[in-house]
Amino acid sequence: MLYCKSMIKEQIKKDLSQILKKLQINPGDLQLEHPSDFNHGDFATNIALRVKKKEFPIAFDLASKIISTWRATGLPDYVAKIEVAKPAFINIWLDNKFLIKQTEELLEKKEKYGSEPIGNGKTVVIDYSSPNIAKPFGIGHLRSTVIGQAIYNLYQFLGYKVVGVNHLGDWGTQFGKLIVAIKRWNKGNVSDLTFEKLEKLYIRFHKQVEQRPELEDDARLWFKKLENKDQEAIKIWQACVKISLKEFDYIYDLLGVKIDYCLGESFYEDKIKNIIALAKKKKIAVKSQGALVVKFPELKIPPALLLKSDGATTYEARDLACIAYRKKRWSPDLYLYEVGVDQQLHLKQTFNAAVKLGLGKIEHFVHISHGLIRLEDGKMSTRQGKTIHLEKVLDESIKRASKIINQAKNKKDIGVKQQKEIAQAVGIGAVKYFDLSHHRTSDIVFNWDNIFLLEGNSAPYLQYTYARCLSVLEKEEGKELTGLSQISNSRLKPEEIVLLRTFYRFPEVLMEAANDFTPNLICNYLFDLAQKYNLFYNRLSILGAERKEIIQRRLSLTSAVSQLLKNGLQILGIETPERM
Repeated sequence: MLYCKSMIKEQIKKDLSQILKKLQINPGDLQLEHPSDFNHGDFATNIALRVKKKEFPIAFDLASKIISTWRATGLPDYVAKIEVAKPAFINIWLDNKFLIKQTEELLEKKEKYGSEPIGNGKTVVIDYSSPNIAKPFGIGHLRSTVIGQAIYNLYQFLGYKVVGVNHLGDWGTQFGKLIVAIKRWNKGNVSDLTFEKLEKLYIRFHKQVEQRPELEDDARLWFKKLENKDQEAIKIWQACVKISLKEFDYIYDLLGVKIDYCLGESFYEDKIKNIIALAKKKKIAVKSQGALVVKFPELKIPPALLLKSDGATTYEARDLACIAYRKKRWSPDLYLYEVGVDQQLHLKQTFNAAVKLGLGKIEHFVHISHGLIRLEDGKMSTRQGKTIHLEKVLDESIKRASKIINQAKNKKDIGVKQQKEIAQAVGIGAVKYFDLSHHRTSDIVFNWDNIFLLEGNSAPYLQYTYARCLSVLEKEEGKELTGLSQISNSRLKPEEIVLLRTFYRFPEVLMEAANDFTPNLICNYLFDLAQKYNLFYNRLSILGAERKEIIQRRLSLTSAVSQLLKNGLQILGIETPERM
C-alpha cells in the first residue's frame, strides 16, 4: 500500500488515531472518505459505527465522545470544525487558511505538484500493449496500451524508475498456421505480403481447418521447423514481423505512446533451457504424459506446461524466461502486467511458478487485469474476422474533431497547421479518455457514438476547459498572481471555496490511483474539477471584478485549475492544446 505522510488525509488519520487510542479504540478500523456534499465536511468517518464499546451502546454517543475528546485535546490548525451527523458520522471541515496554503504550494510547484517522491530508489517493470505479430492492432488492444501507459506515467510521476516493455506475441503455433497459409495460398511468396494480406490469410486458415483438421498438424510441424531454425520458416516469419512492426509503429505514433523496450517472445527462446534446467534442479518440474510441467497442488489450479510432449517450448516457459531476464537486467521491486482478465489463470500459474523457481515473492508480481471491449453482438475474434482496426477508429476520431473545429467561430484565428494539430490532439484524446474513464475491470461495448463523445465527461471537455483557463490568463500575462494569503473567509464566494476544497485532493487521488492501478480515478477528479471551474467562470466575473485583489485571486484560482488539468491529462497521456 502506497501512502505519503505529507498528505492531509494521512495527517488526519494520524491525529485522530491518537484520540482513538486514548479511548481504547483500535485505530486500524479508521477509514476516511470525502462526503459527496461539501455541507457534510471535507472528510468523514464512520468509525463509531464500525466499533463496539460496552459503555457506548449507541454509536452516536460514541462519535460524540470521540469529537469531545479531540476538542479537549486541541484541534490541529488545519481543522476548522468537527461535528457528528446521524447515525454516527464524524464530519471534519478543513480550515480555509490550510486550503489557501495548499493552493499556493500548487502554484509554486506547478508541473511537480502531486509528484511525491515515494518511489525513489525503487524500480517497476510494466508489461503492456503486447499485440500479436500478423494480427491487426484492433480496438481491443487499446485498453492494455493506454491503461499501461497511464500507469507507467503515474508511477514515474511518483518517483519510481519505470521500465516499460512491449512483450510482442511473435512466436508460437500461430506462426505455423501463417506459414502454412502463406505457402498454400500465397505460393510461399513474401515479397508481396501486406498487413491486410496476413490478416486475410490467418482468417482463411481458420475457416479451412474446420473442413480440413489436418491443417493443424501441418501448422504444428512448421512451427517445430521454425524452432529448429529451418531457413524457409525463418524467412517467412521475419517478413511477418517486419510488416507488423511497421504497422504497430504507426499506431503508437498516432497514440503518442512510446514504450522503452520492444522484446518479443522469440527473444527469450534461447533462454528457456536455463529455466528448464533451474526447474529440474529445484525438483519442481515433473513429467506428465510425456510433457514437462510444474504442478500447484496447494493452489488447486492446473499445472503450468513448460515443454510439450514433442519437446516444443511453450508460452509459459517463455514467460518464465522473461521474468528471469527482467530480474537479472533491472532487479525490479514490482513486476506489473497490464493484461486482459482472460489471462488470469495463465498469469497465476506463471507468478507461482516464478516463486517456486526463486525469482521473487508472490507480492512482487501484479496482474493489472482489464475487461474487454466487445462488439454489440458479442466478443471480437481475429480468427472469425470480427474485429475493428484501431487505425480506422483513430482516423475517424480525428476527422470528427476536424469537423467540429471547422464549425468553430474562432477558427480564423488559428492557422491550418495548428488546426490539424488540435484535431489530432482532440480526436486521439477522445478515444484514449473514453477507455481510461471506465474502471479498468469493466467491459466496454464498442459504440461509435460513445467512443466519440465530445461533450460531458470527455477529453475534449477537459481540453476545452484548459484552453479557456489559458485564454483568461493570457489577458493578464506577465502580471504576478497574488491575492490569496490575505483573503478572509467572509470575502470568499461559494464558487471560490469549492475550488479551494478540491485542489488539495489531487495528490491523494494520484496515490489512490497508483495503489489500485485505476487511472479512471484521475479522470473522475479532472471532470469534477472542470465542472466546478466552469460554474465559477459562468457565475463570477474574473477580469471584470470590482477590486484588483479579487481579480488577482480569481486569476490565481484559474491558474491552479489549468495546472491541475495539465498535470492530470499528461499523466493520462492526453495532450493539452492551448487553443480550442
